[in-house]
Amino acid sequence: MENMVVFDDFFKGKRIFLTGHTGFKGSWMTLLLQALGAEVTGYALSPEQEQNLFDYAGLDKKMCSHIGDIKDFSALQNAMKNADPEIVIHMAAQPLVIESYKNPVNTYETNVMGTVNLLEIVRQLPNVAVCLNITTDKVYKNNEWLWGYRETDSLGGHDPYSNSKACSELVTQSYRDSFFNDSNTVLATARAGNVVGGGDWAANRLVPDFIRSIQSGEQVVIRSPKAVRPWQHVLDCLGGYLHLIWQLSANKKLATSYNFGPDNDNIRTVESLINKVCKAWGESASYKIEGNDAFHEAGLLRLDISRARQELRWQPKWGMEKTVTQIVDWYKAFSEGQNALGLCQKQIDEFLHH
Repeated sequence: MENMVVFDDFFKGKRIFLTGHTGFKGSWMTLLLQALGAEVTGYALSPEQEQNLFDYAGLDKKMCSHIGDIKDFSALQNAMKNADPEIVIHMAAQPLVIESYKNPVNTYETNVMGTVNLLEIVRQLPNVAVCLNITTDKVYKNNEWLWGYRETDSLGGHDPYSNSKACSELVTQSYRDSFFNDSNTVLATARAGNVVGGGDWAANRLVPDFIRSIQSGEQVVIRSPKAVRPWQHVLDCLGGYLHLIWQLSANKKLATSYNFGPDNDNIRTVESLINKVCKAWGESASYKIEGNDAFHEAGLLRLDISRARQELRWQPKWGMEKTVTQIVDWYKAFSEGQNALGLCQKQIDEFLHH
């Protein structure tokens, strides 16, 4: 991507406040920003899983890391004021559909009021040029359409997770219209989902479930094998977010919502993806299908990325074959004792410069 050369200059030395930095995507974002020369301050809960990329990569020693709850206004305010950021990236969330059914109150408190807290504090900070709220592809009212959802389509969400993130979008829109139109701060949202990559050990996610099954010598169990999703490597997704921030810094009129997703080749069924991962892994890796109707999940979900292509001149870089290769290479090398930080930095370098 030719814009990555521009990134080298734009993000170098920038003070960036990142919520959710201890998560899978947040850890990758921290490493990507650091590779681009940014000064990253993070704010998030401690990693939930014993196995997690944040700890394996030693990020607590390589950045200013605040462990705190996005629902704690005072703690968040103190951390943000001390960081005096030029860019704010909001990724902290309760991100799992199944967990949202088990604990809807916490899901709404985190995903809705967490956003309110952050935006209220951003209003008080003098030097924030860009604030980006990361939501999800599941914010749309899912009609099981064959075509991709556009940013102008209705928001909704059946489950508490999806619905709470749609609420977060509405909160952001209200704050933008009410408080940021005449502000020096540009406010936008980014919608993406079904992000995959090395270093993810979250529960009830396809690739982490595959890795755990392989490590225990069991068949991979998949539910909803025919469900269609816009699979995307984590670096492609994060690269889109940073591309948007870079563009917003130069053109405030772009302050709106943007989808970031893959080309059509990566919009595939759950079974198609896991079949490719099994083949790439080898060593007799296999899967079995077990139905799970306990919770509602969308069967068909596609994103239309025309707005990002046309207005931002962005496009995804890694297709399905490259995405699968990078996933398998990362986890195999890690299982053989290679350092997580080095593995991430190697893939980041390849993404940025090759």
